[in-house]
Amino acid sequence: MKKIILNLFLIASSISAFAQDAINYQMPPKAIVDLLLAKPTPSVSIDSKAEWMLFSERNSYPSVEELAMPEYRIAGMRINPNNYSPSRQTYINSFSLKNIKTGKTIAVTGLPTPLYASGGSWSPNQTKIAVIHTSQSRVDLYVITVATGKAVKMNKQPLNAIMGGGATWVDENTLLYRIATKLASAAPARPLAPKGPTIQQSLGKASPSATLQDLIKSPYDEQLFDFFATSQLIQNKGGIETPIGKPAIYSGVSLSPDKNYIMTRTIKKPFSYLVSAGGFPSTVNITDRMGKVIKLVADLPSTEVRPSGNDNVQNVPRGFDWRDDEAATIIWTVALDSGLIKKNVEYHDAVLALSAPFTASPKELLKTKMRFGGMSWGNSTFALVRESSRTKQTSKISSFNPSTGIVETLYELSTNDAYNNPGNPVTEKNKYGREVILTTDNGTKLLLNNTTGASAKGDLPFLAKFDLATKKSEILWRAQPGTYEMVTEVLDPQKLVLLTRKESQKDAPNYFIKNLILRMADQQITTFTNPYPQMEGVKKEKISYKRADGIDLTGDLYLPKGYDKEKDGPLPVLIWAYPREFNSATDAAQIRGSQDKFTTISSGGPLFFVTQGYAVLDNAEMPIVAKDDKKPNDTFVEQLKLNAEAAINKLSEMGVGDRNRMAVGGHSYGAFMTANLLAHTNLFKAGIARSGAYNRTLTPFGFQNEDRTYWQAPQLYYEMSPFSYADKIKTPILLIHGEMDDNQGTFPINSERLFNAIKGHGGTTRFVYLPYEAHGYRAKENILHMLWEMNTWLNTYVKGAKLTVAK
Repeated sequence: MKKIILNLFLIASSISAFAQDAINYQMPPKAIVDLLLAKPTPSVSIDSKAEWMLFSERNSYPSVEELAMPEYRIAGMRINPNNYSPSRQTYINSFSLKNIKTGKTIAVTGLPTPLYASGGSWSPNQTKIAVIHTSQSRVDLYVITVATGKAVKMNKQPLNAIMGGGATWVDENTLLYRIATKLASAAPARPLAPKGPTIQQSLGKASPSATLQDLIKSPYDEQLFDFFATSQLIQNKGGIETPIGKPAIYSGVSLSPDKNYIMTRTIKKPFSYLVSAGGFPSTVNITDRMGKVIKLVADLPSTEVRPSGNDNVQNVPRGFDWRDDEAATIIWTVALDSGLIKKNVEYHDAVLALSAPFTASPKELLKTKMRFGGMSWGNSTFALVRESSRTKQTSKISSFNPSTGIVETLYELSTNDAYNNPGNPVTEKNKYGREVILTTDNGTKLLLNNTTGASAKGDLPFLAKFDLATKKSEILWRAQPGTYEMVTEVLDPQKLVLLTRKESQKDAPNYFIKNLILRMADQQITTFTNPYPQMEGVKKEKISYKRADGIDLTGDLYLPKGYDKEKDGPLPVLIWAYPREFNSATDAAQIRGSQDKFTTISSGGPLFFVTQGYAVLDNAEMPIVAKDDKKPNDTFVEQLKLNAEAAINKLSEMGVGDRNRMAVGGHSYGAFMTANLLAHTNLFKAGIARSGAYNRTLTPFGFQNEDRTYWQAPQLYYEMSPFSYADKIKTPILLIHGEMDDNQGTFPINSERLFNAIKGHGGTTRFVYLPYEAHGYRAKENILHMLWEMNTWLNTYVKGAKLTVAK
């Protein structure tokens, strides 16, 4: 493996005497390495009859050399130029099947070795499974026969997975997919010199664009996008490939319920330099199965001119979809307020429908007073309508009778009110093979499955029966405290036979078949064991505490194995968090999560450090709540301080946390939080900020849930930017950023400039630039080195800190 040098920037740190360092990758302590590299339990997909299970095992972390493979970053995408696929995928390297009744496990054969697979789509009758294999030079489609476990390659021409590489089942022997039209090696060559400058212009139309990355930047980028995104739609019936229509840039392909029509969305020029491919000009068509255009549904412009602000939409048709309960009816939404939510109108959206043969005028189905959020179809007399307001943090679910047009509100609640969320409707397959809402008791009731089940006792998932007349729920089953169990499938809604996934602090998640009526002993159908034996003995507790203004907060506290408070005394602490905005203090105070969940290790999480003698407070609540008719962010910094002080006070009062040895950290918006806390308080000995945005003027048209622009609220943008107060950051801060961050707003220049600003004012900081990494880190060498950096930083500035009183 070639030697890759990691650039590390250092100032005023005891780790090194130099201002700038170039070192090789480092390894954290063995306990951390073992946790990171532990083989996770397989993913499970179970057929609707609970007869077969498909186990999928994923590759370990890719090497940094794999991340370093060539890629094009254009149109908001990252493309592998050698095989017409997205780069940076996480692959499955092994499949196996298990017959639930016999318990026999079958290894899937006939797939390539080594395997780089994705997908796992069951056929309509669930006798076959389609998977995609991506090699260095092409993408291929394989079909596994469930009964035998044998896989067969289906395609002759390589697939084009750039704009969506999955296969769609038509029937047990027919699939739709997209293929490449040219060899990847025929891609346009980069000219040695451009023919002229790259020019953009504005001719008076407002284009408040978000700060997106990897956009088209030149005519050559346009050529590359056109080349790699163009594909040919194919029907494969029994191994025979038949082209459907002509090559195009297909951004969406959807088969009608009766399988007689295809709805396509195709991208056309001019390609935008301001938005990603999903916002390019496009055409929505209905074609027959041979690709002949039956109906031009919409000719859509670029989204460049979409108005900024939460709940504002572009004034064009949107949300095209098939109605699941009819043979071939499309629906879409139009704005009744010109796309501007503040316009004073009774209804803001209308939903239109058009049925085959698509020659009539569209029919209006219903109107909504908030933004339309989607439909869940049942039958000719019943459907559910979702509408919501992001600004008001409100959502509403209504029943809708398609035959009469009657709409009746079932419930309306805050999008942050987890306690009163009734759950999602259980579905069943109709005659078209589409999932539709299941009704019981002669159509008067629904089964609702809440896989979270938030409550004052923590998350306790439940299954309920919802009465459409009284609008009340009767809970049929609920998880018991001490375990975390949720319904993943209702196998038999009449006999109430359920498939559940159950776990506890000590027991890894496993699947069970549960019969609510017969009340037989649960049948365990998987036997996964703990992949993290190192974590046995680590104590986990969901703690509750109040901040100074009375808002209740919670966090997940982890204490090291064998820790004895009386003998060992208070520990150094790492607090890890991510702020959220709330319009209601009541919603902010709700308990989220469960202390009864099995602890799984995420490469981006903080739990590694409980093995190094730290108390870790993960998911520490950091609510930012609207006060006194103001918006949440108007008091952002003040509330961050209240949240942090409350957590520190609680840990100190419990006797497990040393208030003089506290560290704070977070990723993305959590990094933004961390830098702000260090800029405005002296509560911590150190901070760790990964892949954050620190100068809000670089996201001038809004960020997170803030929809005011920089020009509407310049003082807010200034005060929320830790960059503005870099001269105040004297607490040691470790900055980490992926060199190729692809997240909206978190450009690497944020960390570069904050580092330089802190350095320029004599602060203590270190900047680690991880090669080839995006917003989330993937390469094994980079992640291990990141953990070494974090552990070294904590040991240097927190564990061994001198005892001084925090202010």
